[in-house]
Amino acid sequence: MPPRAKNGAESVVTLKSVARHVGLSPGTVSGVLNDSPSAAHIPQKTRERIHAAARELNYRPNFFARSLRKQRTYTLGIIANDLGDAYTSMVIAGIEKYVRERDYFFITGVHHHKRNLLEAYSSMLVQRGVEGLITVDLNLEYSPSLPTVAVSGHGNQAGVTNVVLNHHSAVHAALKHLVDLGHRDIAFMRGHPASADSGPRWQAICDVAPELGIELRPELVIQFDVEEFSPELGYPFAKQLLARNKPFTALFAYNDLSAIGAMRAFQESGLRIPQDISVVGFDDIPAAVYYYPSLTTVRQPLGRMGDLAAHTLIERIEGKDDYPSELAVEGELVVRESSGPAARGYAGNTRFAEPVAIKA
Repeated sequence: MPPRAKNGAESVVTLKSVARHVGLSPGTVSGVLNDSPSAAHIPQKTRERIHAAARELNYRPNFFARSLRKQRTYTLGIIANDLGDAYTSMVIAGIEKYVRERDYFFITGVHHHKRNLLEAYSSMLVQRGVEGLITVDLNLEYSPSLPTVAVSGHGNQAGVTNVVLNHHSAVHAALKHLVDLGHRDIAFMRGHPASADSGPRWQAICDVAPELGIELRPELVIQFDVEEFSPELGYPFAKQLLARNKPFTALFAYNDLSAIGAMRAFQESGLRIPQDISVVGFDDIPAAVYYYPSLTTVRQPLGRMGDLAAHTLIERIEGKDDYPSELAVEGELVVRESSGPAARGYAGNTRFAEPVAIKA
């Protein structure tokens, strides 16, 4: 049990407290608990006994003493597009879990895809002593002065490791799912040009669609010209798509938020999902499973990407010189209720009365 003061409250457990408990010198205990090079010469059983005592006494290192001793802040900077959207929160959750386990901290800022904000926050974070940066949803245009990892970054800057999704395989899984269900007239939503994934994801669509026999028809492609972090993103653009009066049986949305907004627009127009139009999203945010009908989507391992970003950055900060310029992760198609056979479709204000004949 941790020692207690006379008033019954737990007193602060110091290195000397742990040293007295195990009958060793404070220097020996400090070396083991701080993982200093000298600890390599201490027998394994002794090290295990020291760690066990630290856990038993609930010992917590003095952060300020450690920082002064090693001239380190153990602090990271995170600069994201928007801190309130589901995408970013899932990435940051992965970062937080990893840095907490490593006794690091992080400070956040936002860039909103604006260079002046990025530069301002980068400068402030450096002034506050961060040892490295993680950016989210940003293609960096220059090499930062600190070790940097870019989640969903697709730039090619020295000193930056990009953590990215394999968009080709992710898009292939989504479109093959629709093709296997008989869909050929497929509408697409393109992300805002400022979004870091917009270009690579659209390029993947352009590469995969011909492989699967899908024609990319300009009248069935909607380009976002606003940035929005709610289902309102997809709603007005889906209305625009319907107003073009061009037949389609499925929509592949840029992300889950736009897919959910689009489904609302379709339903308000009297269309059923998936009987009349199938919808596939991208990301697999928490709301995707709870919307009705639940959303078929491509799951990005956003928490894993945050974890990987933090792991890579801390390794670089702590002296690993050999680091990759890019780390790719795989997505996963999650099939739910919003996708089904292409038995009916939308053509202007008229549903197809009979199943559409599809040539394989």
